[in-house]
Amino acid sequence: MAYPGQRPANFPGGRLMCGVAGWVSFRQDLSHEENILAGMTNSMTCRGPDASGQWLSRHAALGHRRLSIIDLPGGTQPMTVDTPGGPVTLSYSGETYNFVELRDELCRRGHTFRTRSDTEVVLRGYLEWGAAIAERMVGMCAIAVWDSRYERLTLIRDRMGTKPMHYYRTKDGLLFGSEPKAILAHPDVKPVVDMEGMRQLFSFFTSSENAVWADMKVMTPGTVIEFDRNGLREHTYWQLSAEEHTDDLDTTVARVRQMVEDNVRHELVADVPLGLLLSGGLDSSALAGLASGHLAAKGERARTFSVDFPGQSENFQPHEMADSADAPYAKEMAAHIGSEHHDIVLDHRRLSDPDLRRAVVAAWDLPWGMGDINGSMYLLFKAVREHVTVALSGEAADEIFAGHVWHQSKAARYGSTFPWHTTWLKRVDCSAYLTGDFRTALDSEAYTADRFQEATARVPYLDGEDEEQRMYRRSLHLGLNHFMRVLEDRVDRMAMAVGLETRVPFCDYRLAQYLYNVPWTMQTFDGREKSLLRASVKDVVTRSVVERRKSPYPSTQDTLYCGALQEQVKILLKEPNSPVFDLFDRAKLAEAAELSPQQIAGAPRAAFEKVLDLAVWFEIRNPELRY
Repeated sequence: MAYPGQRPANFPGGRLMCGVAGWVSFRQDLSHEENILAGMTNSMTCRGPDASGQWLSRHAALGHRRLSIIDLPGGTQPMTVDTPGGPVTLSYSGETYNFVELRDELCRRGHTFRTRSDTEVVLRGYLEWGAAIAERMVGMCAIAVWDSRYERLTLIRDRMGTKPMHYYRTKDGLLFGSEPKAILAHPDVKPVVDMEGMRQLFSFFTSSENAVWADMKVMTPGTVIEFDRNGLREHTYWQLSAEEHTDDLDTTVARVRQMVEDNVRHELVADVPLGLLLSGGLDSSALAGLASGHLAAKGERARTFSVDFPGQSENFQPHEMADSADAPYAKEMAAHIGSEHHDIVLDHRRLSDPDLRRAVVAAWDLPWGMGDINGSMYLLFKAVREHVTVALSGEAADEIFAGHVWHQSKAARYGSTFPWHTTWLKRVDCSAYLTGDFRTALDSEAYTADRFQEATARVPYLDGEDEEQRMYRRSLHLGLNHFMRVLEDRVDRMAMAVGLETRVPFCDYRLAQYLYNVPWTMQTFDGREKSLLRASVKDVVTRSVVERRKSPYPSTQDTLYCGALQEQVKILLKEPNSPVFDLFDRAKLAEAAELSPQQIAGAPRAAFEKVLDLAVWFEIRNPELRY
């Protein structure tokens, strides 16, 4: 049983995991601004190390970096179609899963094609339907189209926000790019962060429209932006909706299995080496179990990759977020499917290396302060890239299947703030180490309350639903539209920084829409988290994985890592003029730096991570803070 968007496995489509950038100006002639456009585009060379392209006209300039996955010469970008009214040019990152059906329909409407790439299908789809092409596409994408006939730029972002897009209004136009660094590379843009940006940096996933950098925006998933001489117009073409769920439990489990398996099947198509990220948790194990069956049918063996830390399995200390270490489960699952398995073991020296921190902050353009979680992900992806070009990830399953601790906590679901603030926040909140003046200026409590009120006002419900179902919907909607977007962005940045394409089969709008409407009682029918996913894949994963409690992305418990952070903070404390100490209290940090490494957990460790990230950020980006 297939579902819309499934592509014939042997069709040679043009998959492009890339970076896009561009500039529109109605007062300047951009025809000869190759150097500025090159600077913007090449700032994202890591996103597309295989090729680059530029297209310039009087009022628009588009750039593109390409990472070739199915390398067709016909997919070169920016791609242009000449029309009687003028050229129409596209720069596109992503993949359109249903491009075969779209191509067939366009052929019936009289279009002819020069290439076999989905890039041309999207471009000609725009010629046929205009911005409404977004509503017909199934896939992950960030798209920019300059239509010379109307002197109009159209930007499209996929429904789930898998591919990023940022934009920045100028006095006479607009700049855009896959990452902030592309926009910051333009000489007219200054690296300014105002109080709104600082609040976002310290508020833990409360907003998703602002890019932290002043006047820079993150395009909202499921939206289209059109920009011309009359200004900027944005409309939403997709969002979660509340509908009655009529399937019984058995049908629901079967439907979940069908959707996940179909997603895995089409995500396995590539003409370059492909692997699977395997943590030993239910999400990644489900993908590995399903993928290995399809690969075996083609005579291929799955390649799996895990991250681990020396001594973590033997010395693991359970905590409220995790009961067990990942490695034993990952190895058992790898043996179960017979994969070619790679353990990427990262010791405290590699995790605390200042050069690693510099690479992570540069990749994300921001000091999020997630510490070894970001660093280990970067190193994992870098090691994976030595073996494969594409990797399937279980990212987004926890948000779509309500698998987080805060989804399961009634107090968190019914609370008066973002649900992760009642559980996860206490492990990462470092506000006690801020200076009094800065903490007062931040006013994080009021800021978070405002964002929470705005976010909950957008949650769709069905009339007559009981309170339990309404609170479940609320926590799911908040997770999908706030928490998940930061995690999606992290995976995209860390992977693309090393030229690795990550695919996320769970991050599918049809799956998200379906599960958003499954009753809470059915979501937890076996008394555990992610009941439907567990039931739907229990035949392809080990019994130990089926019975394992949800565990988050791993973090090292090595006290030597904590000791390394302390030493780096002590060095930073000796710098008399570091701008970090305009934000963080020097005396409080100095006191924490004298604790034993065994005492560095929770707030002290979080403060060290944030401070060190900030120090690197000031070095790399030299932001001007206005607060």
